[in-house]
Amino acid sequence: MPGTNLTREEAQERARLLTVDSYEIELDLSGAQDGGNFRSVTTVRFHAAEAGDTFADLIAPTVHEVTLNGESLDPAAVFADSRIALRGLRPGPQELRVVADCAYTNTGEGLHRFVDPVDDQAYLYTQFEVPDARRVFTTFEQPDLKATFQFTVRAPEGWTVISNSPTPKPADNTWRFAPTPRISTYITAIIAGPYHSVHSSWEDKRGLSEAQSSVGGGGRREGESRSVPLGIYCRPSLAEYLDADAIFEVTRQGFDWFQEKFDYAYPFEKYDQLFVPEFNAGAMENAGAVTIRDQYVFRSKVTDAAYEGRAETILHELAHMWFGDLVTMEWWNDLWLNESFATYTSIACQAHAPGSRWPHAWTSFANQMKTWAYRQDQLPSTHPIMAPIRDLDDVLVNFDGITYAKGASVLKQLVAYVGMDEFFQGVRAYFKRHEWGNTRLSDLLTALEETSGRDLKTWSKLWLETAGINVLRPELTTTQDGTLTALAIRQEAPALPAGATGEPTLRPHRVGVGFYDLVDGKLVRTDSVELDVEGELTQVPLPRERKRPDVLLLNDGDYTYTKVRLDPQSLATVTQHLGDFADPLPRALCWASAWDMTRDAELSARSYLDLVLSGIGKESDIGVVQSLQRQVKLALDLYAAPAWRETGLTRWAEAALEQLRAAAPGSDHQLAWARAFAAVARTDAQLDLLAALLHGSETIEGLVVDTELRWAFLERLAATGRADEAEIGAELERDATSAGERHAAAARAARPTPEAKAEAWRAVVESDTLPNAVQEAVISGFVQTDQRALLAPYIERYFAAVKGVWEQRSHEMAQQVAIGLYPALHVSQETLEATDAWLASAEPGAALRRLVTESRAGVERALRAQAADEAAGTAG
Repeated sequence: MPGTNLTREEAQERARLLTVDSYEIELDLSGAQDGGNFRSVTTVRFHAAEAGDTFADLIAPTVHEVTLNGESLDPAAVFADSRIALRGLRPGPQELRVVADCAYTNTGEGLHRFVDPVDDQAYLYTQFEVPDARRVFTTFEQPDLKATFQFTVRAPEGWTVISNSPTPKPADNTWRFAPTPRISTYITAIIAGPYHSVHSSWEDKRGLSEAQSSVGGGGRREGESRSVPLGIYCRPSLAEYLDADAIFEVTRQGFDWFQEKFDYAYPFEKYDQLFVPEFNAGAMENAGAVTIRDQYVFRSKVTDAAYEGRAETILHELAHMWFGDLVTMEWWNDLWLNESFATYTSIACQAHAPGSRWPHAWTSFANQMKTWAYRQDQLPSTHPIMAPIRDLDDVLVNFDGITYAKGASVLKQLVAYVGMDEFFQGVRAYFKRHEWGNTRLSDLLTALEETSGRDLKTWSKLWLETAGINVLRPELTTTQDGTLTALAIRQEAPALPAGATGEPTLRPHRVGVGFYDLVDGKLVRTDSVELDVEGELTQVPLPRERKRPDVLLLNDGDYTYTKVRLDPQSLATVTQHLGDFADPLPRALCWASAWDMTRDAELSARSYLDLVLSGIGKESDIGVVQSLQRQVKLALDLYAAPAWRETGLTRWAEAALEQLRAAAPGSDHQLAWARAFAAVARTDAQLDLLAALLHGSETIEGLVVDTELRWAFLERLAATGRADEAEIGAELERDATSAGERHAAAARAARPTPEAKAEAWRAVVESDTLPNAVQEAVISGFVQTDQRALLAPYIERYFAAVKGVWEQRSHEMAQQVAIGLYPALHVSQETLEATDAWLASAEPGAALRRLVTESRAGVERALRAQAADEAAGTAG
């Protein structure tokens, strides 16, 4: 029995047999305020190329009617295991009508229902990627069976309903939307509820290209201007915090830049962005109706890094309107291309669009996204960027650092390899050639070969069809007086992690080589070279006769995806002067290299702490500062020798407090250090200060202890036994919102008592009633790095429960448990052995096996790092 899975072979066969024309979908959401189920009526018209059998997809508690080509079928006979059997099709046109009761969810999948505690109103939104449109209507659930979709929705009085097509005026509380263009099922959407909205427009003065006007273009003639309606939605309880003008500004910059680069008019009739509650991901590219997690409506002060991250998300989803929605992957093995393209172009837009607030966006990318990619690529589950996706189970665990971050890194390398102008010329040809269709990677590469003149077949094979990371090391030759006489780059292909498939591979790299010298106390680039690295050893042409630089930095400019190592003299200079780079990008590259060395046990945790403490005070980029704060905390929690860990944490807490007091009043740095201090405060004096700041009996000039910062302080006080249920309850009364409920749930689970841990475990593992966002909060509170002994009894309980949870819960809910409750804090050989015993005896499916194996690899890595740190202490 297939359950809810679908194999690629089944999808290929169905696509060979069928062409889908249109869907008409009627949803009765009038009872949404009370929850339960809702009536779903689907009429789908399609053609069969030949006689045969196939199936439609539906997940529903009850199916009332199935009618195929006018013939009534017995639901009990044809509906089973999430499929409706369609037998005996004859060649030609077909019509399927299904009447069912579908279920609202609280998992963020299908049609999610949320009740806001502020106004007691229900709010709905759909989330269909990968295979969850079938939870709302009957579908052929695969991306290459595109069709038009016409939604009719009945909803309660006073509600608003938004979909892919422009919102019509309702009649009798019923909204009848116009049909969409031909799109895939997973980017259709319904959002409904008493949402607050703000409206504006984007004015397109460039008009259509000649090619678009010849194929349609909404009735416009070439050169005509166009106004695209823009909408922003959120719950009324968040309306006072909605900075719509800033969101519209980023959105318009994206429209301007993408339309110029893509030379293809925005393909839909309007563009709505809906900030919705309890959203599992960052956002979703529903055509013309993008859903975004409403944590991006900031209730309290955040740093500029948060605004930059929100802007990247906004631009990422906007880019998908062309790459993903207009032109869509044929099957999920090209998911990486869909996501990588959106990531690359969103950051390129931030870096290059006129008027952007974040021209340093590639620094953030190097310090955050690529770090994610490097971590993912060193797990046993590492895979080629173009991964083999056998079925839906494969793709559901493939939204990872390779699909997003490594893929985007490699696209950046591809742009450097073919040239940015040539890259976007190829993209323009690709959109015009394949509009409203489905494609494979080869279609894009063909277009890029045509515009660049490069043969990309070898490049694709080496970069996209192999796994793993290369390492680049410099080899310098100098005379006795320090004159540089020769320079080469040695490329290594380390062995893949144990359990990974594939072979180590040397790849072509387009790299910059930066020569940096200390000038008036600053590390300044004094020379640079750009070249192609091929094979094991590549000679670098010297820019001129000169002394060896104080720092020689490979991959200067961060064009390629690789680990970089410094020669001994450069490493010594960087160790003393990392904070002195005049430019933020080389600083970020060196910070990232140091972190990578720490993870690889080449640099001890205590040495990493020393390095960060010596340079972080000079770091101006707030995103880099916050990344360093997270990484230091992780290094001390997992990579420090256990006997030294408390010493390191105490040093870090003292340094965080010192930086907090020294930071400019009201600055982003002050807020970041307040949060870093709250995360690690441990002595009685530090916890007393935290409590005093929370209660207002002590202040720090410029630091506003607002709603979110209050919760950060309280959660740490709860985790250290300094705040009890009464204090948590009082804070929840003060912040009686859904965000407050999540924070309170985390604080309760964080309390250092056996009773609190047992209560949290029961709520997450032994019950399945928590909404997705609350379950996530409870898990985050449950796992406290200072509570290893208290959590030890749950190691055995995790392995006893995780397979059952995986089999009984939806994917999103089960994945939270499988990853979040794995005993990653218990860095020991015993944890590895317990994991191995479970893997051998439980025989988990491939998806669960992958997640647990990845977590096991984290423990294995931490053991190596702890040994290196212990050795450094002994040598010390």
